[in-house]
Amino acid sequence: MVFGRDAKEDATVVAMLASAVRRDISFGALQPSQKLKIEDLRRRYGGSNHSMRETLRMLSAEGLVEATAQRGFRVTSATEDDLRDIILVRAEVEKLALSLAIAQGDIAWEGRVIAAHHALRKAEEAVQAIPDDLTALEWDEACRAFSATLIAACASPRLSDLQRKFFDQSRRFRLALLREGRLDFARRKARQQALLDAVLARDATAAISTLTQDIEAELRSGD
Repeated sequence: MVFGRDAKEDATVVAMLASAVRRDISFGALQPSQKLKIEDLRRRYGGSNHSMRETLRMLSAEGLVEATAQRGFRVTSATEDDLRDIILVRAEVEKLALSLAIAQGDIAWEGRVIAAHHALRKAEEAVQAIPDDLTALEWDEACRAFSATLIAACASPRLSDLQRKFFDQSRRFRLALLREGRLDFARRKARQQALLDAVLARDATAAISTLTQDIEAELRSGD
């Protein structure tokens, strides 16, 4: 996707550029540790030097890009240790946020959780039937929405921001598992249903245990 160089350099343009670069990092079109040269990125995506630098700064804040000693940028590494660290922190953030949400959530929140779970189930059926880039992105967005909705009643914007950050950092690993056929959707479906049931029953212990299993499954192929 290319954006015109004469487009107004505002937050909207940067957001569009960031979305395109973020997607290519997620799908591996931009490889882990790959150097990101401004001119190369402009030829590929469009934009100006200023807007592309702002884009890279935004992605750096998200943990998808990092600055180099030579005042350049590169895609962050994607080793098993990186994934393990992301999953560890994400699990701790989501466990705390979910415990708060279960204690504070109202009936309207329960309804949104049920709806997000239904949408995720439909997305998982779709990505198994037609595993292309579009359904993969829709599936990952449904995963993201379910995770975010589960903790939405935690009443802590900072916890929600952290959850979103680490969920997005784990996206390329998750999409790689999908692409390589290493996700067990039957097990995922069972965990998601168990998680939903525990949340609706306000059983924080069971919900947190199941949530932890679901997050840590991204460390294990075949789960």
